[in-house]
This record gives sequence, structure tokens and C-alpha cells, in this order.
Amino acid sequence: MSEKYKFHNPEGLYFVTSTIVYWIDLFSRNEFKHIIVESLKYCQKEKGLTIHAWCLMSSHLHMIISAKNGDLASIIRDFKKHTSKRIIKEMDLINESRKEWLLRAFKKSGEPLTRITNYKVWQDGNQPKEIVTNQFLDQKLDYIHHNPVENEIVEEPEHYLYSSARDYTGVKGLLNIELLV
Repeated sequence: MSEKYKFHNPEGLYFVTSTIVYWIDLFSRNEFKHIIVESLKYCQKEKGLTIHAWCLMSSHLHMIISAKNGDLASIIRDFKKHTSKRIIKEMDLINESRKEWLLRAFKKSGEPLTRITNYKVWQDGNQPKEIVTNQFLDQKLDYIHHNPVENEIVEEPEHYLYSSARDYTGVKGLLNIELLV
């Protein structure tokens, strides 16, 4: 992995994006979205993850985060590993019409990598970008919260359930958010 895309500052505030392999629209299913929300709550409570902003789209997750323990790389690694396993298990529990196709895609994605034994759900990396200026912070907050508007899912950012935009308007969202403004 490039030195450019690492968490260098343990006390830093970072913009990250985690993406499903092949940009598959996995989070069109509520069950998979719930796995992400539950797992983020766990990381907040048990691993010291602080979420300042977030938005779960159909194929990716944007966040502005920091960590009380300064180890964002491990938190995100564990989050992706756990959610991958839960998503694969969930496919057996729900009537996922794309199950066979999804499993083939996840298997194919992991085949070239010796560290992957079964399925690879998330792309490698998160391209963490440390937020060091207010201008960059404002740009990323706006980008995260307007993603569902740009994708014509909602007309106003705060109407999207799987985002912190509602928290920034004073309405409690799905996750505990440490506001930045």
C-alpha cells in the first residue's frame, strides 16, 4: 500500500471511503445496511471509534472519523473483516436474489490474494486523507452529506436515513455523532 494512503497521525481527523469490490450495489438491501450500522456502533462503543460524519451509499461508505486510542487502521481493518463475514452469513438467512452472483464476485475478487481464504467483500484500503484545514473539512462534510442528493435518492441531505446529515440539522440519526461545527 502506498505511503500516501495511511493513517500517519494517531490523533488525526480523517476522511475515509470504504468500497465494495467491483463497486457492487450491496447496500440496496436493508439487512446489509443494518449490519454496517450495528458494526459501527460496536466500534464506537468497544474500539474507541469516533464518527464525526458518515454516509452509507449503495456500494460504499464515507466517513470522517478519529479514534480515542489512535489506531484507526486496526479499527477499520477489524470493521471490514467483521462486516464481510456477517454479510456472507446474512445471505444464507435472507432471500437474496443475487446470492450466487454476489458470492462468485466476492470469491473472484479474493482469488489472487493468498491472505483471502474465501470471499473478499471490501476493496483494499480506505484512502485516508487527514483533515488539517477548515476548508478541507467543509468540503468533505458537504461531499458526504450531499452524496444521496447527487444520486437522486433524496432531495435534501437530512432526509437520508443512513447519513449524519440529519444530526447536523439537530435530528438524532442512527449513530452517535461528534459534531464538527
